[in-house]
Amino acid sequence: MDSNPASSTIITSSTSVSDAQTADALLFGSPKDRLDFYRKEIQYETAILSNRTNAYLSAQSFLVIAFASSMANLNPEWGKLFTLVVPPFLTLLGLISSMHAWPGIRAAYEIIDHWHFKQSQLLHSQPAMGLAYDDSPLFSEHESSEKGYRKSLLFSMRTPWLFSVFWLLLGAFSIYAQTTDMAF
Repeated sequence: MDSNPASSTIITSSTSVSDAQTADALLFGSPKDRLDFYRKEIQYETAILSNRTNAYLSAQSFLVIAFASSMANLNPEWGKLFTLVVPPFLTLLGLISSMHAWPGIRAAYEIIDHWHFKQSQLLHSQPAMGLAYDDSPLFSEHESSEKGYRKSLLFSMRTPWLFSVFWLLLGAFSIYAQTTDMAF
C-alpha cells in the first residue's frame, strides 16, 4: 500500500458519484457556498487578466511613443542611421512583447472559461439556485450564456494580435521610409 496520503484521495472511475458529491458537500457545505466560490474565482481571474492587459498596454504605449520619437529624429550627423536602426529594433521589441504577453492572457482566459463552465453546470444542476441566492433571479439567459462573458474578454484576447499586426506595419513603414529616402 502506498504511504502517500494524496494517492488515497484520487478520484477514479471506480469512485461512485455519491462519494464525490459527499466530498463536495464537505468542501463547500451548500450549493450557495459553491456558487460563491466559483464567482470569487471568476472575479480573481478576471482581475488577473485585467492587470495583465493593463501592463501589456502600458508597455506598448511607451514603445509606440519611443518609436514615434525615433522616427522624428532630424539630427543631421547621425539621425539617418539612428532612424534606420532604432525603429526596427523597437518594432522587434514590440513583437516580442506581444508574443510573451499572449500565453499569460490566454491562460487567464482559459481559467475564467473553466470557472464559468463550472458555474453553468452548477446552475443547470440546481435550477432553484438563482432564486435561492437572493429573492430575484440572478442570471438571465444572456448573462449566463457562453457568448455573454466571452464577448467581454475579447478585448484582452485580441490586443496582442492587433499590436503584432500594428508593429509589423510600423516596422515595414520605417524601413520603407528610410530606404526610399521619403521626406515628410
